[in-house]
Amino acid sequence: MKKLLIALLLVSVFFSCKEETKASISDLKENIEEVTETVTDTIPEIIEEPVKSIKQIKEELTAKGFKVFDYVDEKTQDTVIMQQYFMAFLKTGPIRGQNEEEAALLQKEHLEHLSKMYELGYADISGPFGDDGDIRGITIYNVPTLKMADSLANADPMVKAERLEIEIHPWWAAKGFPLR
Repeated sequence: MKKLLIALLLVSVFFSCKEETKASISDLKENIEEVTETVTDTIPEIIEEPVKSIKQIKEELTAKGFKVFDYVDEKTQDTVIMQQYFMAFLKTGPIRGQNEEEAALLQKEHLEHLSKMYELGYADISGPFGDDGDIRGITIYNVPTLKMADSLANADPMVKAERLEIEIHPWWAAKGFPLR
């Protein structure tokens, strides 16, 4: 009799767990469907831009005033577009006597200026040198003319305060190649 009661108890526990499992599985399926719908609704539609030809890229850059030329890479047989950029060397300026507070404010404004140049697409990269030489850093301007690069570089608060001075040179680089 004791064995029969234990067997009945086990069978009833088994069936009750099975019912809970069924309910859990159906609940899970509903939750998964809800999550899937939510995720699907939040994924933006991916729009692929058409690939431009070398000719189209060159025409667009030339129309904006950039100097460009192209060549065929012997190894890959790819056509590489070279574009003229302007490298601005930020050099130690004649007025370096600002107090610590003034220098800190100028540094903050300098970094804001460089960030703005990057955000607007005028500068592709900026950074200081790691030594204490006369050339303090560089900015590479992605603009069509030396006059424009010079104007943007001289708008830097550090340059206006004469803590830094600018020396700009035309510089050629392959369009779209990343730094490594």
